[in-house]
Amino acid sequence: MNADVHIDTSVSRIAAAIGEPARARMLYSLLDGRARTSTELAIVAEVSPSTASVHLAQLKELQLVDVLAQGKHRYYSLHGAHVAAALEALVVVAGASRHRFVPSTPSRLRNARTCYDHMAGAVAVALHDRFIELGWLSTDAIDITAYDLGSDGVIALGKLGIDIAATRNLRRRFACACVDWSERRPHIGGAIGAALLYVARKRRWVIPDLDSRALRVTPVGKREMQQRFGLPD
Repeated sequence: MNADVHIDTSVSRIAAAIGEPARARMLYSLLDGRARTSTELAIVAEVSPSTASVHLAQLKELQLVDVLAQGKHRYYSLHGAHVAAALEALVVVAGASRHRFVPSTPSRLRNARTCYDHMAGAVAVALHDRFIELGWLSTDAIDITAYDLGSDGVIALGKLGIDIAATRNLRRRFACACVDWSERRPHIGGAIGAALLYVARKRRWVIPDLDSRALRVTPVGKREMQQRFGLPD
């Protein structure tokens, strides 16, 4: 009986959190898998930044959202596929539809660009997702922004000429999630991200623009990334 009461209480708290209109708007804006700042979510929810912070703190406490601190920004995303599935089910019950996220970034910057010393943009996000799918990257149970390499990842990146042991010994984060500002999803940062960009430039998979951070993916690069990593055409 006590267990049933506990479940009922938990469900009621979560239902109340989702049922508040401002919080619901925040959660549904995150259903596309892209992270957003508290400022952006305040605009979506049509509330003040301070009120948005209170709402987000409650959503985080109930494990409905995750937060990733990056520089001066804090990016919020849904806490896993189970949260997204619950929200999608409510959309079906309500008979509603939701708007899709449409990036406003210029296309040449959105596809591929540098982010400090590693690669960003749609290509970098696709690489991140593919490395996770292949099991080459694994997430830390405590720090969701930290990554490590699995044994297959060590072998695959070693074949590209990346010295994993030396990379691991650098005085910086080994591998981490870096929120992509155009895609609003993670790409690979840290020493591994920098090593991947170095390889991509050395092998001329990508060529930097002379007047911007944009990277042009060459035909060779497109073919190599498809064959080596299974990126979509």
